[in-house]
Amino acid sequence: MQEINATGNGIQLYRNSKKTKKLLFTSLGVCIILLLVILYSAGIFDGELKIKPLVVSAAVFLIMFILLLKSVLGLKDKSPLIELNKQNFYGKTTPMSKSFGVVNWEDVANIQSEKTGGDTLVVVTINNPEKYEGRLSKMLWNMAHNKDTNQLTLMYSASEIDVDSNALFNLFTKSWKESASVSI
Repeated sequence: MQEINATGNGIQLYRNSKKTKKLLFTSLGVCIILLLVILYSAGIFDGELKIKPLVVSAAVFLIMFILLLKSVLGLKDKSPLIELNKQNFYGKTTPMSKSFGVVNWEDVANIQSEKTGGDTLVVVTINNPEKYEGRLSKMLWNMAHNKDTNQLTLMYSASEIDVDSNALFNLFTKSWKESASVSI
């Protein structure tokens, strides 16, 4: 449910249980398919061991299974998945955005909507990366930091919240514009 908090200076977006269940069942389906590939590659069905598919499918299965378990454990969290207010925003709809934490609107350079795989993400480009250094692991930092432009890129998904990707993009851009008018 989308909710404007009691003070009126922010928007809080919460988990949509239907979307979350659909995402979890899809992830579970992928894990089952990968498990079948592992069994086939191990030679359970035809007696022939296939090393490369076994290793690859086992690695992908482990990653998917760990993410699935983390998602199931995260269902207990009843806090908003995205919070937008006049000064900053915070989201935990992707591993990177969750690790990154709060971002000040004054550091935002651009906001775009980008189709990635089966999801449409809100992509926020951030200036002043030095201000945010140390928030992400080295691997996530290297993924987020563009050395050519010296900017960070964070992505936010609508896959588990009560609004669709277009509405999320509009909320981000509206909040960004409102923050600029407040700071003038």
